[in-house]
Amino acid sequence: MAILEGIQIKNFRVLKEVTLGKTIYESNSDPLPRLLAVIGANGTGKSSLLDALSFLGDCLKEGVESACDKQHRGGFERLRTQGVADAIQFEIRFREEVSARPINYTLHIGGDAAGRPIVVYERLRQRRKGQKHGQPYPFVDITDGIGFAWAGESTDDGEGNAQIAVNMKDRQVLAISTFGTLTDHPRIAAFRNFLANWYLSYFVPHLAREPSMAGAEPHLDREGKNLAKYLQFIERSKPEAFKGMLSRIAKKIPGITDIKHDEYKNRQLVLEFTSVGYSEPFFKEDMSDGTLKMLAYMLLMEDPNPAPLIGIEEPENGLHHQLLIHLAIELKQFAAEEKGPQVLVTTHSPHFVDALTPSEVWILDKGTDGYSTLTRAADISDIVNFYNEGIPMGSLWYSNHFGIGNP
Repeated sequence: MAILEGIQIKNFRVLKEVTLGKTIYESNSDPLPRLLAVIGANGTGKSSLLDALSFLGDCLKEGVESACDKQHRGGFERLRTQGVADAIQFEIRFREEVSARPINYTLHIGGDAAGRPIVVYERLRQRRKGQKHGQPYPFVDITDGIGFAWAGESTDDGEGNAQIAVNMKDRQVLAISTFGTLTDHPRIAAFRNFLANWYLSYFVPHLAREPSMAGAEPHLDREGKNLAKYLQFIERSKPEAFKGMLSRIAKKIPGITDIKHDEYKNRQLVLEFTSVGYSEPFFKEDMSDGTLKMLAYMLLMEDPNPAPLIGIEEPENGLHHQLLIHLAIELKQFAAEEKGPQVLVTTHSPHFVDALTPSEVWILDKGTDGYSTLTRAADISDIVNFYNEGIPMGSLWYSNHFGIGNP
């Protein structure tokens, strides 16, 4: 299972310089766990953190200018930290699997003479087999559109590798987007696929209620609008497993005793929910926001080919507080599975955090300069001591013991 060991973000909105986990520049830090939660007061940068991850994927798929110009971002200068002239910068460290050597990726996005965002620096590197010291070996190294990439990466000692001169004609495009589609660049392709398949959930219940045309889609989209099509895909590809999936999910949603499916004449799959105290079933259009949201999260955990990294923003919205600790436990178990994804959650809920350990909780706080800092709870000695005495993390947060991240 692929894992994000760490990410450093610079000059992205309020995130002037924050590091989450282990990077090439923070080599003594612990890698990120399979599940982590980022907490903090409103305005400290939780949404910006998730959007930074989304921004990277958009840069890969659409180019940097299109990624900057999305409606909720408003362009490069609105994304770049106020008062800063340097590039927006990312440093990412990941492993294809636990035993693999880490791959480090650096990306800097600056502005050209006309103020348009462009890729000014991009590097992908990895230590060779047996190399324990020194700088990792670059497979892509491009500054201001000019540099090199290696092809034929079939041997660990470099024999047979060919260095290709690179002159990027389009400075909007990431080099890993170009070379990552070619079979001669397997390490580049591995990182490209990892980054391209991140999934960020912004579930919107009323969109999930809307009727959709008949059809099947293999993954739930970010807002849950294709909920019916995703269910249709699972039902068609694995009909018996689908029945078992609905049965498992029904047991995890309070007030629901059964979920069945039917198919209308237009071949659109329809869910029927049996609720406590009612003999007639309800349809998803009739269900509460919280029920639909729990359904969506449970479905994410039933995906046979989950994304390598899943980000969830504020799952507590619309959910009863007593459900949140159970959701956290389910997500932890999901992330720990052999093919489970890594899960990053932003939350305001102490109930969700109660299920976590100090190494799984990170605290965002905004200083008087307007910039955010990020601290792992496990690096606050008093928190670790209280936790070891049996006090849950959420209770410590609710009682203001963290000392940071509060309004």
